[in-house]
Amino acid sequence: MDQWFLVMLSNLLHLHNSLDPTTDTLSSTATSSASSTTSLLHSSSIAPLLLFTMASVLSHVASTRTPSSPSSSNNNNRRNKRRRNKNASDYSVAAFRALSTEHIWSLEPPLRDAQWRSLYGLSYPVFTTVVDKLKPHIAVSNLSLPSDYAVAMVLSRLAHGLSAKTLASRYSLEPYLVTKITNMVTRLLATKLYPEFIKIPVGRRRLVETTQSFEELTSLPNMCGAIDSSPVKLRSGPSSNPATYLSRYGYPSVLLQVVSDHKKIFWDVCVKAPGGTDDATHFRDSLLYQRLTSGDVVWDKVVNVRGHHVRPYVVGDWCYPLLPYLLTPYSPSGMGTPAQNLFDGMLMKGRSVVVEAIALLKGRWKILQELNVGLHHVPQTIVACCVLHNLCQIAREPEPELWKDPDESGAQPRVLDSEKSLYFFGESLRQVLTEDLHQKLSSR
Repeated sequence: MDQWFLVMLSNLLHLHNSLDPTTDTLSSTATSSASSTTSLLHSSSIAPLLLFTMASVLSHVASTRTPSSPSSSNNNNRRNKRRRNKNASDYSVAAFRALSTEHIWSLEPPLRDAQWRSLYGLSYPVFTTVVDKLKPHIAVSNLSLPSDYAVAMVLSRLAHGLSAKTLASRYSLEPYLVTKITNMVTRLLATKLYPEFIKIPVGRRRLVETTQSFEELTSLPNMCGAIDSSPVKLRSGPSSNPATYLSRYGYPSVLLQVVSDHKKIFWDVCVKAPGGTDDATHFRDSLLYQRLTSGDVVWDKVVNVRGHHVRPYVVGDWCYPLLPYLLTPYSPSGMGTPAQNLFDGMLMKGRSVVVEAIALLKGRWKILQELNVGLHHVPQTIVACCVLHNLCQIAREPEPELWKDPDESGAQPRVLDSEKSLYFFGESLRQVLTEDLHQKLSSR
């Protein structure tokens, strides 16, 4: 008999005894059930009749009530498992194929691309470009998953900052496999696509377009880029030498250095230093510094300013060394002459382009807000996101909400003995541009 019914019946018997003490139902166990029922019906009190009616109702309820058994918990487990399987099926190869080959063409292009951006961080046409360029390289890896599905999975991780464990649960894969695929795709992006989408503007057409656009923005001639560094936060710092990875903001990181043009497209990327490194040291260790110092980069555009030949140059803040090809402000606090302050203001206006580019990079690829990959694969993951950033900027993808880094601070670097002659030429160039700028704007 159902345990619930026995408990309720016992409570009713005690209630009957309290309501009609002249009739003790419990003492009737020695008599037959028929005589017990008769004595209840012929009692002078209403309590026996009430008790009999309630007991009949309870008996009916107990007989129709689904018995509780261990199988009910198993049913709940099966329901939860079906729910998890349904969630996983939303990210299956079949679901992706239906989305990319059937559903995608039933939508208007703006709706289609908005849905694709919400899933993978970029529009469908840009996604297909990435897949087409990576497919030949993925094919030789003997990956058991389709190339476009693997790329989509990695893009979703980069766009939303998901961990390998979370992505594995979503796609019903083992975490080690998600990590393996992520490392493969980011490595291909950072090596195979980097030369095509991140390159110094040495071609005359692009160089003229870049310098003219910067001059319209700042009134400074022949500026071809802006340089800046940004710490990329690591979810967990390394076990060895952790202090070297602490950024000036107090969290473990690696240092990203980029040079951007007027369209916020990177034309140089370097990730070679832990987060505790200062900007000047990172720059001096970069390949860009070596190429610019050795004259390996030849810019076929020279302008004459007040009798001086001015070659293309980039601009940076006071944390970088002053060089002929890298101009910096006179003072971080605006304590210079009016002409110097005017030059600093225009220079920093040009530099603001690279600040916005980094903010776009981290806003679009949220994994860079707190990087959750192995330390060995950190550089390639960051560079891969920079390649994807350029693809989006070239395709004029809508710009996401900007990621705001803390305000920059740092001391001016010292002049190295090997840079003294370069510093002298850089100082002379800055002075010429300062005087020319002051004269041009004062005459307006």
